[in-house]
Order: sequence, then structure tokens, then C-alpha cells
Amino acid sequence: MAPTVSRSLAWPGCGTHHALGVPRVHGPEVRVAVVATATSAPPHPESTWSHRTIAAHLASRAISASQVGRILADLDLKPHRVRGWLTRRDAPNFWERTEDVCHLYLSPPPGAVVLSTDEKTAIAARSRRHAGKAPAPCRPVRQEFEYRRHGTVSIAAAMDVCTGEVLTQPITRNDSATFVRFLKMLDRTIDPRREIHVVLDNGSAHTAKNTRAWLSAHPRWHVHWTPPHASWLNQVELYFSVLARRVLRHGDFPSRDDLIDKIDTFAIRHNTTAKPYRWTYDGAPLKAA
Repeated sequence: MAPTVSRSLAWPGCGTHHALGVPRVHGPEVRVAVVATATSAPPHPESTWSHRTIAAHLASRAISASQVGRILADLDLKPHRVRGWLTRRDAPNFWERTEDVCHLYLSPPPGAVVLSTDEKTAIAARSRRHAGKAPAPCRPVRQEFEYRRHGTVSIAAAMDVCTGEVLTQPITRNDSATFVRFLKMLDRTIDPRREIHVVLDNGSAHTAKNTRAWLSAHPRWHVHWTPPHASWLNQVELYFSVLARRVLRHGDFPSRDDLIDKIDTFAIRHNTTAKPYRWTYDGAPLKAA
């Protein structure tokens, strides 16, 4: 019987030969070139690199997209993935404001009302063109992706940090005049003998002269400002997140009125079993990213 002779094949576009089935092992120069490409700006007009575009960019190195993928996987480098990032503004009083807000949450003044207030704007009232399908074993809910638009709704909300209860109100404009009207409504609702501490972010409706003037004229109101780019310190954002997950994200709203009704109904039901959020961040500097 004739001895078996190993065969070699040339890869397309490659001047060297490889044993059949054995992947080519590239040297450190090629690996460095792959990493340098993956960490550089992609060619105009693309916004991210893919394994295929990196291989095409390095065509002179005779490397395939799959080989690029293996090299990047070894380094846990994923140029096709993008994560949102917001550079913190260099505010000299950042930690002072953060510590003040956290201290208010962790040690609220006795007898005072602590409010976390903000707006959620441009909530879309959308209805699906076709009915969805209920879940079944091994199959999630199916929801039609085509929809009709019926306008948007904006709300102002105030959450009692000590009880977790929330009051929401539809608004037509997100400006200082609207916000002051909301503050006046809260002022009439809350026992006049109690002090009010309110957490506000740096939105234009909150920092406007008209708003500051009203707050100054009502000394029982004490404002605690979050630092710039730190709205996550405002606890009402936690309620907005719950509202989005449970009502808005997958909801079907045939009209603006229907959307408003569901937002109001959710707030009322939320208040029947409301509990304060457990705040654990104490204002200490965050770990460097």
C-alpha cells in the first residue's frame, strides 16, 4: 500500500502554503497591526470596525476575518461594541453637592418632607398596527414592530423620599412657568407647618430666574442641587425607570389620553404599596472607571 502523502494548499491571495486544515499562525507584527487598527478610527464614513473591515484594511498581511476575530478574542477587544459614556463636567463643588444630597437621603430632617422632583418629557403615545401574541412554552411574547404615532406626553413628578409615594401631573411645556405652577400645587398640598427639602437637577426650568425667585420667596422650601451630569442622584429617576419598564416600553396607547390615564393609574396603584427606596450610595468618590 502506497504511503500517504500530506498535501498542501495555497490560501487564496496568500503566497505561502499551509497544511490542509491547519490555521495559519501570525507573528507578533500582524497581531500588533490588528490591535492598532481595531483601536484606531474606522475609515470614513463608517463608525465602527468589524472583523471583515479590519481584514480588508490589512489585506497586505494576508489575514482573514476569522483570524482577526481570534486575535481580538484573545485580548477581549471588541471594536464593534459601543457603550455610552458621559464625561463628568469638572465642577469644583461636585463632591460637596453629592454629599449634601446623600446626607439628605440617609438622614432626613425630622418632621420635614423630602421631595425628589423632575420631569419626564416626550413620552410617545404609540399603538401597534397589529395585535401581538401571548407567550407560550419556549417562546416569549411577540409584539408587532410597526406602530402608529398619536403624539407625546410630558409629566412632572415629585416623589416623597421618606415614603416612596409619587405625585405626577401632565404638563404641556417644560419651562419655568410650568414648573412654578407645579411647585405651587405641592405647596398647597403639603401641611404648611412642615419644612420642605427638594432635590433638583440643573435643568433650565429649575435654574431659571423665575423659579429661583419663587423658591426664595418661600423660605420653607430648601433646595438641594445635584451636581451637573449627575441626575442619577435624583431618586425620582428610579420611579421613572420602573414606569418605563412596567408601562411605557411595551405598552400600547391608542391616544394621548389613554397614555395619560395609564401613567396616572400606575402612580395611584404604586402609592397603595409604596415603600422608600433603599439608598446605599453615601457620597464617597466613585471608583475610577
